[in-house]
Amino acid sequence: MQKKQENEKLLNMVYAGLFAALTALFTATLHIPVGNGYIHCGDAVIYLAAALLPMPYAVGASAVGGMTADLLSGYPMYALPTFIIKGLLALTFSLIGGKRPVDGRRIAAMLVCSLISIVGYWLTAVLLYGGWQAQLIGTVPGNLLQALGSGLVYAAVAAALERVRNRRPHLMF
Repeated sequence: MQKKQENEKLLNMVYAGLFAALTALFTATLHIPVGNGYIHCGDAVIYLAAALLPMPYAVGASAVGGMTADLLSGYPMYALPTFIIKGLLALTFSLIGGKRPVDGRRIAAMLVCSLISIVGYWLTAVLLYGGWQAQLIGTVPGNLLQALGSGLVYAAVAAALERVRNRRPHLMF
């Protein structure tokens, strides 16, 4: 029994590392610069990690992956706030999310996560650059677009994975 638990723990760590790398990859390489930051699909990977992994692994993978993307993309001043914000996204998505990859609870979780991301990066920009009104105009539209886009990408991928799982139930997804 203990061997099985150790194997499961190791497998979760491997998946967490994979999701951290995918988050960094989809954030740092596939992005469109706007204002103080960039629009990316990395949050879709964070949602996927939170839907598939136990909460502590999803939170760690999301926080590390997001922070790594900022460091790779030339935004080191955002690394610590991103670590916190992306960790909160995974935590929120894990806590609110339902049993299935796509359902009403997951949609509600994405909406709450969008709010966390938008407010978190707005506050970060205000702390870094000042001018709360200017940052409201400069950061909120791009972060809103990114949140909506990542939510749509997650929904499409999660729906596809759910169909695969129904055909191959031995898969993790």
